Formats: sequence, C-alpha cells, structure tokens
Amino acid sequence: MKRTTDIHQPGPRAWLGLAVILGPVLLVAMDGSVLFLAMPKVTEALAPTAGQALWALDIYGFVVGSLLITFGGIGDRYGRLKLLMSGVALFGLASLGAAFASSPDTLIAFRALMGLAGATLLPSALAVLGELFADPRQRAQAIGIFAAAFAAGFAIGPAVGGQLLSHFWWGSVFLVNLPVLVLFLVLAPFLLREVATSRTGRIDVLSTVQSVAGLLLTIYAVKHLAAEGWSTAVAAVGVAGLAVLVWFVRRQLTLEHPLIDFRLFRDRVFTVAIITGLLPLAAWSATAYLSGVYLQSVLGIPILRAALLALPGALLLTVTCIVTPMLVACIGKRTALVTCHLLVAAGLLLLLPVASSGGVGWYIASTVLAGVGYGISFSLVAETAVAAVPAERAGSAAAIAETSNELGNALGIALLGSLSVLVFRLQGPDLAGTFGETVALPGLAQAVVDQAQDAFVTGLRVVAVTAALLHIVLGLLTLRRVPKSPKSLEDEGGAGRGGEGDRPEAAGAEAPGSGGEREAAMP
Repeated sequence: MKRTTDIHQPGPRAWLGLAVILGPVLLVAMDGSVLFLAMPKVTEALAPTAGQALWALDIYGFVVGSLLITFGGIGDRYGRLKLLMSGVALFGLASLGAAFASSPDTLIAFRALMGLAGATLLPSALAVLGELFADPRQRAQAIGIFAAAFAAGFAIGPAVGGQLLSHFWWGSVFLVNLPVLVLFLVLAPFLLREVATSRTGRIDVLSTVQSVAGLLLTIYAVKHLAAEGWSTAVAAVGVAGLAVLVWFVRRQLTLEHPLIDFRLFRDRVFTVAIITGLLPLAAWSATAYLSGVYLQSVLGIPILRAALLALPGALLLTVTCIVTPMLVACIGKRTALVTCHLLVAAGLLLLLPVASSGGVGWYIASTVLAGVGYGISFSLVAETAVAAVPAERAGSAAAIAETSNELGNALGIALLGSLSVLVFRLQGPDLAGTFGETVALPGLAQAVVDQAQDAFVTGLRVVAVTAALLHIVLGLLTLRRVPKSPKSLEDEGGAGRGGEGDRPEAAGAEAPGSGGEREAAMP
C-alpha cells in the first residue's frame, strides 16, 4: 500500500533550524577540550602555577556539569528559546574575555563564565530541537545528529586549537567562537520557536550551591595536595568539600523534586550507564591533555603537526558515534558496552611504550583504538540510562547522563591530571611544581631537562595504566550487571522499559533537566 505524504514531515525550515542549533552545541563541546594543545602556549604567555593550569583546563567542565540540571529546570519554567539566546550571548562575551585574559586568574574566571553559559545552552538546545520535528522518527534522527555533533566537538577540540595556534596567538582558540554565535543570534529568531513551559515552582538554590561548592572544594584540595604536598589547611578544605557533597546527596533523597534523583542509582543498569558516561570521558580528557604536552614539550613537535596527529583518532571517534546504533543492532547493547571498555583499556595501554626519545606511532595507535571505544560509549550512555528507568523518570535519567559526561571531562583533568602532577613532583628534579614551569627555568643543564621529561612521561604512563585498569573493571561490571537482551532488560532494568529503550526513537530525546517532555520522544 502506498503511503500518503506525512503531514509531520519536517520542511527545510526544520533542518535549517537544526543546522543553526548545532553551531553552539559544537562550540560548547569543543571548548571542553580546545585548550589541551594550547596549554604550552598559555603557560608561556601567562605563566600559571600548577594549580592554575589545571583550573584553567577543568573549571569549564565543572561549572557546566554542576549547573546543567539547574538550567534545564529554569528553561522548563521560563522558556527554552529565551534561555538559549541569553546563553549564546553570554558565551560569546565570556569567550571574548577569555581570549584577551591578561593573567591566569582572569582566564579561569572567564572560563567559569563560559561554563555557566554552556550549562544554559545544552538542555535548551535539545528542547528547542524537539519542537522543530513533530514526527518521532525524524526527531530521533535529528537527535542522533545532535549527539554526534556534541561528541565531534569534544574530539576535534584539540585539533582545532592546534590549527589556530599554528597561525595565531593562544586567544584565537576562543575568538573562533564569535562568528558562529553571532550567526546563531541573527538566524535563531526566524528559524526557531519557543518551547512551552512545562513546570511551575521554585528552583532549589541550596541544592545548586551545595553541588557546586562541594565539587570545587574537594577538587581544590586534591589538586593542591598533589602539586604541593600535605597541608592540614588544604586537607580540611577537602574534608569540608566531601561533607558538603554528603549533605547534598542526603538533601536530594528528601526532596519531592530533587536536583539529582539519586534513587535512580538503585537500578544496576542505570548505574553502569552513568559510570560509562563518566569514566571514558575522564580517561579521554586526561590523556588528550597530557599527550598534547608530551608531543610539543617533550618531543618538540610543532603544534600544527601535533594537531594533525590527533586527527585520525578524532575522526574515528566521530564516525563510531554515528555507526554505533547499527553495531548495537548486530551485537547487542551489553556486548557493545563491554567492547567499548576493553577497546579503551587496550588503547590506553598502547601509551606505555612512549618515551622521551620517541613514541609518535604508539600515540596514534592509542588514539585510534581507544577512539572506537570512546565513540561507542558516548553514543550508548543516554540511551542505556533512559531505557533502564520507568518512563515517568526518563527526564531525570537523561539529565544525570548528560551531567556525567560533563563531570567526566572535568574530573579527568582534575583527578588524573593531579595524579600526573604528583608523579612529576616525586620523580622530577624538584625545581618547580609542574613540567612546564620546570623546563621554562633559565640555565638548566641537559641532565635536568632529561630528568624532567622522563618524570613527565612516567606520569603519563601511570595515568594511562590507572585509567585502563578502571575500564577493565567497568567492563567486567558491565558483563555482570547489564542483561543480555531486551527481554532481560525488561525483567531487570526498570519496570518494563527494556523493549522500548532499544528503539532509537526512545533514546533520550528530551533535554537534560526536563521531566515533562517524554512524550516528545515517543512514537
């Protein structure tokens, strides 16, 4: 029987709207990693301390991850398109400020402001996107493109930064945002529609403050102790941060509408999905940053060539994100998840042979093999998390999945980056807190430079092995905890959601932080 024309078929306006939305989304993801290759240039220009360098890298991800759910709720109440337009404007202003920062503290402050703007963009962009596509299958296709663009932004950030820095000064990695953002502000009012508000009530400000303060205090202590050694005052700050996080969790368990619904973690499939959202991005961000320093400051490779060396892994990661749904259809969700963790672990272990005398081939092989694993994990996290819970809790599941990605990116730099700093402090020449600060000292003997380079490479290897072991453990946990089939998932994963969750159109089609749009994802 011949099908009549679908009245819900999206026209050119919808696809143009999608293209306009993808610009800011790509930038938000890209700015989580664009400094990885740029940090040697930033260190040369601004001379940050060890702690300041790490904060400049990861404060962006911490702010995005901490505020993502909060701004999802604000958009629900006050209008998604309004929030999206405001966020894009703020992101542009903060990018401009970061580009011309004259000190490490100023750069950190503007990076934090960029993170705040980024937290407004992601949930609002996905909700506005859902408004453009009335047909569920077309909407699922558009959301798949959205997810691939977000993953591609993370992957190509270092390469884009390297290309820009081969021709311009370090601030250009932020100025490149401005043309895309201006184009969005000009076209969005004509192509996009406001999304009807779906919530009433107040935002729980105390929960937001608790989550941000707890994370920042705890990570500050970890970084300081790794870079400078034991300090009673700093240890007290860390304990205070952990106490605030415990208070935050306990408060969420008592609220009717919590910022993060921790009760979802009672489901073992959901828990595995969220850890899968966090750990691979943590490993990727830490090794991408450290590898960028290794290529430039240890092997002396020019930044343009270093950027080109990162491209094969980035392209393979992006392609894998797109083809993962077909892979899952062939081998099943559990097998795909286990495979992704083992591939990441194997790729990370390929960094072990790198040395201060060479190792470019090992680096490329590592990024290519691990890139396939990263691509699978990035594609599966939201779908697996949403499929594991009852339909009425899908909004909270999608929000936590998105937050785990952002926090994983930031925690990789904060925790694994601090581990590399600790190794350098213990094995380096003990002249400065970081490798960059050490080799910048005047009049160093070649033996001292060699010791500093060897200590940095040892730190890179320790980070790679640590992350690889964590992925092997997570792979074994996935093998034990994630059911084999949709039928098993229906029995064990969350009140009859398994069969639905394996359909592409049911996978995370709502904005992080929203709880009232599940019907937008359903056929």
